[in-house]
Amino acid sequence: MRSKKNRLKERRGGIRRRVEKIMKCLCSGEELRADKMIPLSEILATNDYSASGSSSRAAELEQKQDIGNIEEAESSLRESGCLNYEEARALLGRYEYQKGNIEAALHVFEGIDIAAVTPKMKLTLAKRGERRRRRSQSDAAPPMSIHAVSLLLEAIFLKAKSLQGLGRFKEAAQSCNVILDIVESSLPEGLHVNFGSDCKLQETLNKAIELLPELWKLADSPHEAILSYRRALLHAWNIDVETNAKIQKEFAIFLLYSGGEASPPELRSQMDSSFVPRNNIEEAILLLIILLRKISLEKIEWDPSILDHLSYALSLSGGLRALANQVEELLPGTMNRKERYHTLALCYYGDGDSLTALNLLKKLLSNAENPNYLPALLMASKICGENPNFAEEGISFARRALQSLQGGCEEMGSVANCLLGISLSAHSKSVVADSERVSRQAEALHALETAGRMIKVRDPKVVYHLSLENAEQRKLDAALYYAKYFIKLEGGSSVKGWLLLTRILSAQKRFKDAEAVINAAIDQTGKWDQGELLRTKAKLQIARGRLKQAVETYTHLLAVLQVQRKSFGSGNKFLKGSGYPDRSLELDAWHDLAYLYISLSRWHEAEICLSKSRAISPYSAARCHAMGLLYEKQGLHKEALKAFANGLDIEPTHIPCLISIAVVLRHLGTQSDAVVRSFLTQALQLDRMNPSAWYNLGLVYKAQGAASLQEAAECFEAAALLEESTPVEPFR
Repeated sequence: MRSKKNRLKERRGGIRRRVEKIMKCLCSGEELRADKMIPLSEILATNDYSASGSSSRAAELEQKQDIGNIEEAESSLRESGCLNYEEARALLGRYEYQKGNIEAALHVFEGIDIAAVTPKMKLTLAKRGERRRRRSQSDAAPPMSIHAVSLLLEAIFLKAKSLQGLGRFKEAAQSCNVILDIVESSLPEGLHVNFGSDCKLQETLNKAIELLPELWKLADSPHEAILSYRRALLHAWNIDVETNAKIQKEFAIFLLYSGGEASPPELRSQMDSSFVPRNNIEEAILLLIILLRKISLEKIEWDPSILDHLSYALSLSGGLRALANQVEELLPGTMNRKERYHTLALCYYGDGDSLTALNLLKKLLSNAENPNYLPALLMASKICGENPNFAEEGISFARRALQSLQGGCEEMGSVANCLLGISLSAHSKSVVADSERVSRQAEALHALETAGRMIKVRDPKVVYHLSLENAEQRKLDAALYYAKYFIKLEGGSSVKGWLLLTRILSAQKRFKDAEAVINAAIDQTGKWDQGELLRTKAKLQIARGRLKQAVETYTHLLAVLQVQRKSFGSGNKFLKGSGYPDRSLELDAWHDLAYLYISLSRWHEAEICLSKSRAISPYSAARCHAMGLLYEKQGLHKEALKAFANGLDIEPTHIPCLISIAVVLRHLGTQSDAVVRSFLTQALQLDRMNPSAWYNLGLVYKAQGAASLQEAAECFEAAALLEESTPVEPFR
């Protein structure tokens, strides 16, 4: 028993001597000149964290584990005479933290009276900063050494890390914030370069700056997190470029995806011409653009995720043209050439410049570049399918995409077939020969059905286009089935699905059912999304002869649009685009109301509606047509003809103007039947399913006498068949 006590006493004596030796090294190190000073991290490094492994290290580890308690070790440190109470606890706390004893480390750190040592730390930092500025050594010595300040700041940081490890995030953030408060108040002009090069002060400060926002986020305090990020970026902390860029990126990500809205930053020094972000998205965009500029200046390495986040932010704000400019400014070789072209095409397409986007894709898909690049082929086909003038090219791009797939991914194959069907459908509207048009329509429907089979008809986009194509080919039962299925897939959230279903029902002359559907859709839709639904409801009421209710519905629609315009103009919302979003809808509503008043022979009200339309858009083919119809109903045929001609000057393919010019010319009798027929033929080339054009063409043939009665009969028959299946609004 006695020998055991002796061994324990000898072991404790050895531990005491080792600790005293460390303390003597520390004291002597502080007395050395700066160029000979030994870093604390080297003096106090424990052998159990070294890279080499030996039997002596195992023996030392065993000795460390035999320390009785914290108080005994703390007493040994104080008795060395080199460290005060707080510094001793800082060293011991770091030792416990490095061993992984988080709770023990926190117990040690909590014994440090931070409030008591803070004034000394501030004074020491301030004097060191002044001495560096004046480059003088004549000032009185500071109350603490810079090494002691560094040691205590590290202790505060490790205390914050310990609290974080125990899930006490708010306390951890408050502890971490103390470090920044001490340094910022001591050095209001910021840290000089190499301020803490002879100790760990700068390293600890950098870690604290990075950690603080993360702790506030973990504590579910987004406002404090944002303030911490701004503080980290606006104060002169002497952070290296990489760390600064990391903080900027993390801040931008938090602004974009946190779900909250921060107040605009209040900068202490702000020039009048400087840009101040007004909301989260603008601030995130600014940060990400700064990061891209650093990449262009080769200050930091290329990070593709920066461009991904910027793309998301600018797509939300309608700034895709600005994104294109940023991509174009990147140095050659920063981005992959293929990715660069594709990204630029997406930007221009999203900004409404489809032609530029298509030209970029064509360049990318040239034989010299990547002729089989699938995403570009699909996008090119999509753009072409939206423009009848490029529909034939869209067919080619979609077929090339299918060839490059070679029966691989069924999902991508479904997308390619869907785009092929859309392009074939668009191309069928521009062909002259009936046989070719029917053939294209059959191919379009087959391609869409193939797309549906490949994914078991689960893609809402495919289902929607199947319904639309069947409706335009007047296969209304199939169209109705797919329209209902589309609404089911979308959970009733798609306005265009409700509109298509309503139009199909109206084509079947089920106006009452169609109005019931539109009312249900209005009940399930937000106020700002009800515009098209209300307009369709008014047209259904007109079809049912309920003209007074239709006027009330149009009045309600225009009131909603007026409130929406005022809300948009106030700048309360950060909406995509820079123009009024429902401008065209308001224009159409005034025209519809004008047509309604014209049918009731209420000329004055019709003129008021058209004056409202002119205030929105002075150049509108639809307004010219409505004005011409107003003149025609009043018997002013020459004025009507002039108005219709003005409409064609604005929009040469405006079908109602083409038909109305033919009607007025036939009434006036000043032109030959061939001229009248040419206008109607042109209208039918643009829209083969227009019953009014067929009917008026039949009248022209009938007026030519017995020789053309067969053609007249065919035209009247086509007009009657189409009239039976014409919706209150076009399907597309």
